[in-house]
Amino acid sequence: MTAAILVHLGLGSNLGNRLDFLNQACRELESLPLLKFRVSSIYESEPLLEMRQPKYLNLVLCGLTVLSPIELLEKCQQIENKLGRVRKERWGSRTIDLDILSYGNEIIDTEKLKIPHPEIEKRSFVLLPLFKLSPDWVHPESGTGIRMLWGKWQQTANELIPQRLKLKIQSS
Repeated sequence: MTAAILVHLGLGSNLGNRLDFLNQACRELESLPLLKFRVSSIYESEPLLEMRQPKYLNLVLCGLTVLSPIELLEKCQQIENKLGRVRKERWGSRTIDLDILSYGNEIIDTEKLKIPHPEIEKRSFVLLPLFKLSPDWVHPESGTGIRMLWGKWQQTANELIPQRLKLKIQSS
């Protein structure tokens, strides 16, 4: 029996009914082997690089899984496809985006998959909900805690902090 691994996923949506897409994605993820499923608050953030597109709704979730990193990636991509994700341009608008942020303490660097997610430290819409959900999380590559990563982002970034919304994910 394979031991369950703690994973963190980042979810985002900026097309259509953003909340509905987040809810649908969470329901799909709950149906995977993902135990002790927890979800952060929902945050609204500006698009990256001041791109001209709608604002995003973002959240981070975590759970324990026995899926391998590649199996988890494939399941996430299947969910994205099922929910109408179209990949036209990098950082383009999307109905749903599912990113594997961390997979236990593993470091994976292949063409297909990079864990931890290489942009964690640069993305307030990941750092803030990750900090609130898992305040003891430590970046497996740098050994830096999420509290310090969030503090560093706040000191150096010139972006708006994502706004926490009173919206809730409807669990199944």
